[in-house]
Amino acid sequence: MALSEAGVKRINVTVDENNPEPGALDLMKTLRPEWMAKTIQFKVFTGGISNKLFGCYLPENTRDMVLIRVYGNKSKSMVDRAKEIETFQVLFKAKCGPELHCCFNNGICYQYVPGETIDLDMVKSEKIYPLIANKMAKLHTLKPENGKQILNAGLFPTMKKYYQMIPREFENKEVNRRFQENIPSYDQLGKEIEELETKLVPLNSPIVFCHNDLSSGNIVYDEQTDIAFIDFDETFFNYQGFDIGNHFCEFAGVHVMDFDNYPQKEFQLKWLKTYLSDWYTLSGVNKDVTDEDVEKLYVVVNKFALASDFYGVLWGLKQTVHSTIDFDYLGFSIQKFGEYFRRKQEFLALQMPSDLNL
Repeated sequence: MALSEAGVKRINVTVDENNPEPGALDLMKTLRPEWMAKTIQFKVFTGGISNKLFGCYLPENTRDMVLIRVYGNKSKSMVDRAKEIETFQVLFKAKCGPELHCCFNNGICYQYVPGETIDLDMVKSEKIYPLIANKMAKLHTLKPENGKQILNAGLFPTMKKYYQMIPREFENKEVNRRFQENIPSYDQLGKEIEELETKLVPLNSPIVFCHNDLSSGNIVYDEQTDIAFIDFDETFFNYQGFDIGNHFCEFAGVHVMDFDNYPQKEFQLKWLKTYLSDWYTLSGVNKDVTDEDVEKLYVVVNKFALASDFYGVLWGLKQTVHSTIDFDYLGFSIQKFGEYFRRKQEFLALQMPSDLNL
């Protein structure tokens, strides 16, 4: 065992995603040496489409489960793992995320967050949505450990990186047929990124610490411990409007998408007012939330929702190339692309309250 550069335990073990138990038991020898191997139980989590996730626990105390995340194929080229480790440490210190136990050759082990992942009904409930808004507001007030001011958001650099990973065509003939029939040309994808950047950057949305992937499956609710966010693969400093817009886009679901679940304006305004009240308080801003504040954020969030859907297009296409997880990433991109164009003109046409002389 050694220490990583970030001071985290590094264990020289490789976990086979198709046969994880031997590698998991090797990890537990270091992390939970008091556990008897024959009593350790294993749980395979479903729903993740970026990595494989497993859990080790003793039957008498399931809340003390150790989670083992095995990185997806070629994910090092897509996710800055050193930055991810740093993110875990920042979030745990701020009581916004689980404790990171160790790194191993192809993944990480971290603390289990007890509770249930919320579903698409719970995400809109009067009991749950204020807790999500509060937790996001708290996340958005976190500062870099080094105290430096963040001047640039990660959104468009990341989108451009993903764009460069997309091939002009796929080797699999059926995949390539679907790709050519449903996704525009490589050059057109690049033009869409440029247009979004031109339209969204001038909105001057604050650059804050963002989760960037707040689907219902990444939000855990427990009556004893409140709300917790999990899975920080996509976490980086980004536009406030994107993080909220992404959350609203995720109301559609992942495995089976229903874009009619995108929240109506009435719900959004309630959500945004709750968020702004918490964000002002947590940021030390002595200001009441006005209707104009909420309306302005509504415009910004819905414009950035377009970027969220297009980000999903690019993410799905690069996953189609690299991932070995059994999931129709191309189908995911096709659906996201359809929703992007369905909403594009409507959302880009939204005007600020001051422009409407309200």
